[in-house]
Amino acid sequence: MERFEEGLVAALKDAVRGLGWQRAGPAGRLAAQRCTKLYSEDGEHIVLVCTEDGTFYAMDSACPHEGAVGCGEDTSGQGDDSLCYWAVKILSTPDPEEKVQLTLEVQRRWEAGELEAVGCWIPPDQPPRAADLAVLEPGRIKRGKGGTLGSRIALLHSLANIEQWAIDLSWDIIARFSDVRTADETPLPRQFFNDFVKVAGDEAKHFKLLETRIRALGSHFGALPVHNGLWQSARETSRDLRARLAVVHMVHEARGLDVHPQTRARFAAQGDSESVLVLDTLYEDEVTHVAAGLRWFTYLCKAASEGCVPTFHQLVRSHFHGYLKPPFDTQGRNTAGMGTEWYLPLVKPAS
Repeated sequence: MERFEEGLVAALKDAVRGLGWQRAGPAGRLAAQRCTKLYSEDGEHIVLVCTEDGTFYAMDSACPHEGAVGCGEDTSGQGDDSLCYWAVKILSTPDPEEKVQLTLEVQRRWEAGELEAVGCWIPPDQPPRAADLAVLEPGRIKRGKGGTLGSRIALLHSLANIEQWAIDLSWDIIARFSDVRTADETPLPRQFFNDFVKVAGDEAKHFKLLETRIRALGSHFGALPVHNGLWQSARETSRDLRARLAVVHMVHEARGLDVHPQTRARFAAQGDSESVLVLDTLYEDEVTHVAAGLRWFTYLCKAASEGCVPTFHQLVRSHFHGYLKPPFDTQGRNTAGMGTEWYLPLVKPAS
């Protein structure tokens, strides 16, 4: 086969990147499904059809008979019950209660073996939020210090917002990176998907616990504005699974361990033992989430014959803005398998 000039190849790559083209998945897998509904980054739904001669066609999924049998469905019957189909469905669900319910049901079916196929579906660029939820820039959110009832509600509300984004991040890592291969073309093991389905279920449980507690204190989720800071990190790492694991699961989730002791103490000081029990449940699960991120980051680095800790430092410096801030929850991090060699070199040097 005749080789193309390097300059032409480079120009084509730049054009693809500049136009925002997205990889839909391996041609063989998409051809097998014949008709697949995709979710593009601009929010439009697209139907990809493969004819018997192997030709692909794409079109807008809008249908004048919306709601009729077969409209917007995978006509092969193979894609509508895959893990990635449901991941994208949950990501595209703005209502948090429905998102939680779907997550717990999909987790149950996956773990029971009722849902077997991983599938390949394109996730949305950013999950939608309920129309009545005010979303502000991260720096404009006032969390309070837990000294008053209103301040405690604000802290719990902030945590519930984080958990809602964490549900989405768990499904996004499943859908966005489902077709990742190692250097020798080995697909991700099924245990990878098992781990992050469990993480998604944990985050859904956390949201329910927090929402219930907020209501018991006289408020509700959505009563206060929220931010989308976590999803900014998702966008920053949308093209690199190792970067996603490093920043979201080994930096942000580990930071959740670090702030737990102080947050817990604030609620305990006000005699709010019920909220303390909720916070302790979140903490215990988050330790396992950090461990999952570390486990799969290490797996990918070893598969690429690269040093785990140096690669982590390089990716964090490239995709995370700023330094890691002490104090660190050394005990929780150690339980997750993250020794000080992972994070101390990323602290701001003493002047």
